[in-house]
Amino acid sequence: MFGCLVAGRLVQTDAVQVSSDKFVFNLPDYETVNHVVVFMLGTVPFPAGMGGAVYFSFPDPASGGPVWQLLGFITNDKPSAIFRISGLKAGEGGAHPFGSMAAAASVAQVGVSVEPLQQLVQQIPVSGAAVSTVDSFLQFTQKMLDSLFNFAASFAVSQRQMQPNPAETFIPSSCILKWYENFQRRMAQNPNFWKN
Repeated sequence: MFGCLVAGRLVQTDAVQVSSDKFVFNLPDYETVNHVVVFMLGTVPFPAGMGGAVYFSFPDPASGGPVWQLLGFITNDKPSAIFRISGLKAGEGGAHPFGSMAAAASVAQVGVSVEPLQQLVQQIPVSGAAVSTVDSFLQFTQKMLDSLFNFAASFAVSQRQMQPNPAETFIPSSCILKWYENFQRRMAQNPNFWKN
């Protein structure tokens, strides 16, 4: 019914069914995992009005017991999700439906609990689990560009208004405008160009 994918590893479809509505994947060597993808295989849909809450559990370094954290959910309309688990903090677990299941010290677990959709949409995932999207990055970048240009333009003076000051360096506003337009064009072509 479910699959789990970690970059650089084979797809896992061997979820252990721990109860009629709970499934668990084991993730050995979880310390090297940054993101996990949980998805429906497409063979069995959720029953009407139901979806799957996705949880992540890892051994708490202090107590050794499992710390379960809600990552989000999947549904028939949204059959897959990517979650960032590298930034999750020990000891910040919350309520979960998996009881006191224990795993080996270097094994984390991804759990899927089948629950009513009304309940899923009211739950609050742990902060930091959602993967930022390109759209939110583009919005941030656009706002940053606008802010820089508006800030620099607020200091614009004509050449006649300029007073000589050897301690100041002046940059023509046309230079800032050209940079602004070039950056926007490059972002539109490839939002990840700055990573190179």
